[in-house]
Amino acid sequence: MYIEQGFKGREEFWRYIIGVLIIFVGWQILGMIPLMIGLASKVDSLGNLPTDVAGMSSLLGSNMFLFLMLVSFVFGLVATFFTTSVLHQQKIVALTTSRAKIDWSRVFFSFGLWGILSAGLMLIDVYLSPDDYVLNFKLKPFLILAVISIILIPIQTSFEEYFLRGYLMQGIGIVAKNKWLPLVITSVIFGLLHLANPEVDKLGYGIMVFYIGTGFFLGILTLMDEGLELALGFHAANNLITALLVTADWTAFQTDSIYRDISNPELGLDVFVPVFVIFPILLYIFSKKYSWTNWKEKLSGKIVSKEAFLEEKMEKIGLE
Repeated sequence: MYIEQGFKGREEFWRYIIGVLIIFVGWQILGMIPLMIGLASKVDSLGNLPTDVAGMSSLLGSNMFLFLMLVSFVFGLVATFFTTSVLHQQKIVALTTSRAKIDWSRVFFSFGLWGILSAGLMLIDVYLSPDDYVLNFKLKPFLILAVISIILIPIQTSFEEYFLRGYLMQGIGIVAKNKWLPLVITSVIFGLLHLANPEVDKLGYGIMVFYIGTGFFLGILTLMDEGLELALGFHAANNLITALLVTADWTAFQTDSIYRDISNPELGLDVFVPVFVIFPILLYIFSKKYSWTNWKEKLSGKIVSKEAFLEEKMEKIGLE
């Protein structure tokens, strides 16, 4: 009953409307101020400010740009927790999971599983297609990148999970009174948030299959496991490995990574295989490890009423 955890706070619809505005202001307005100041300090006039990722990264340096870009997600996560705690009077644990406390073993298992698999798949591709990559490793810039990435990328991915699969999933579910609609809406929003990525410009809108498909995968993880823990671990591992291992001139993460992809970007199987092959396999692994059952009810069932939810909780702790 993950979505129903929203009943543990103030769940009136207007609170979610105001909450989304607060989070947006924290993330996209206050959070962008450090990046704007950094860019403005490097140009003679505001009219010369670059508007693309490559231009901003070139102007500031890849590590500084990454740092300032990721800072916005710190503001976003703080705004999400503030909104949850103050506006909704809901505990962060209830936003995170249906369990009595956050299960960090789930976070670390998911992080380790996908971290090893994704790094392995990337290195296999480097081995099989050596002409597509060049060694980009420089010790000092890489160490700076590693510190920035290890500290801030988990915050970036945690914000996206808490906002989409947490805050919006619970809010939309409570309003819609079902589970399939918040799954669909948050997955599509997750994909649309990547529309401005340079990958879309290079590969076309077909890559949205990957982004929206990833949103569905993370949403299914959240609903089936009754919490964000597995999604938090997976998302952090995915972005961290991407930032540290391989970069390209046409991707959102342009970093001083170990390898640089110099191949001609094109929409291929690498976009569709994760969604239709790898993600289903991962869902199977997680389902066996955590004994998932009742898939239809958890993914498309109805949301119980607040009264029924609270009554069930009271019965479980012997307060009938």
